[in-house]
Amino acid sequence: MATIKTFRALAPVPEKARAVSSVPYDVVTVEEAKNMAEGNPLSFLHVIRPEIDLPEGMNPYDPAVYEKAAQNFHTLRQKNLLIQDDSPALYIYRLQVNGHEQTGVAGCCWVDEYDRNIIKKHEHTRKEKEDDRVRHMLALSAHAGPVLMTYRGIWRLDVLIDRERKNASLYDFTAVDGVRHTVWRAENSEEIAAAFKEVPYLYIADGHHRAAGASRVREEMRKKNIGRGDDSSAEYNFFLAVLFPSEQLRILSYNRYVSDLNGQSEKDFMKEVKARFDVAETTNPAPPQKGVFCMYLGGTWYRLTAARDVNSNDPVSALDLSIFQRLLLEPILGIMDQKKNRRIDFVGGPDSTEKLKRSVDIKGGVAFSFYPVGVEELLAVADAGMVMPPKSTWFSPKLRSGLLVHLF
Repeated sequence: MATIKTFRALAPVPEKARAVSSVPYDVVTVEEAKNMAEGNPLSFLHVIRPEIDLPEGMNPYDPAVYEKAAQNFHTLRQKNLLIQDDSPALYIYRLQVNGHEQTGVAGCCWVDEYDRNIIKKHEHTRKEKEDDRVRHMLALSAHAGPVLMTYRGIWRLDVLIDRERKNASLYDFTAVDGVRHTVWRAENSEEIAAAFKEVPYLYIADGHHRAAGASRVREEMRKKNIGRGDDSSAEYNFFLAVLFPSEQLRILSYNRYVSDLNGQSEKDFMKEVKARFDVAETTNPAPPQKGVFCMYLGGTWYRLTAARDVNSNDPVSALDLSIFQRLLLEPILGIMDQKKNRRIDFVGGPDSTEKLKRSVDIKGGVAFSFYPVGVEELLAVADAGMVMPPKSTWFSPKLRSGLLVHLF
């Protein structure tokens, strides 16, 4: 049984929502964030990527970074650009781009349910990234960016959400990337929250480090509040999330660029590939279906299809990225651990195949594109208590940061 709680959102004044809101902190480099925020002192990137306001080359985990985040956050609040709602509510959040539409509920999820695995995960987290989120949250006393969550949709929730969309919106704007963001303050928040009790499990789609960080923040806050009585209703027991029904989510492929051929010539490398795959030249850089990969090498795209059956005893080993790891990455390119090997880069998003081609043309090496992971594949992995291969999913479109903030 899933819990979603109303909260008093800290949110931009409507006329400044477009200027304040920003892409999430983890989809842009410091340089990209700096370019995006240039000329816009209101951008929430000054809060979630405060390095852009500090000397170039500073360690991203330096205490000054978190101090700057808190300072910039305070400035937005002091200037009344971010104002806290008078009373708790849930919010309806719709994303639209290029014919795709998804509508979710923004609210707070319970840390207890994360810890008890009612909120299911599909990837491991890294301690240094968790530490970063913990320090950022504690510096702000806020969850500045929502966790993207999903659930298997139920009819009752669909009806309640659709009813709310008939009301006047709080925000409705199109961001520079062409994504339209519409937010409503739910008039029947408690009824929507009650309907979530019919949902047995929630699933983290994107934001594992934010959720893990929120769990650790709760522990830190409890240490500070020892002896002050029951804290079960304290806001630090909850973290910000937007929950979408699984059938509405869209996953794009997360592709790979490898900087060299593991000491082999192109001819020898292709010989090894052909021993494991059926290989054919193609003009399409995107695989047409599951079980097919595309490879860019020496100015040419190739389509690769596994030449032999692959044992798939569990939902992870059946994934295309797992097959790629077993048949090509390990035996031919000598990459055993994608997380630690510096020869491999991960490239996701709508224009990722163009980026792959450009990398190979300029720097050499080889690139691979994949058919996107299905949402049901992700849920099956989470249900089995397993984890996906690194960088398996690129969810698109992205939520904006700064539109809804949870204070604790």
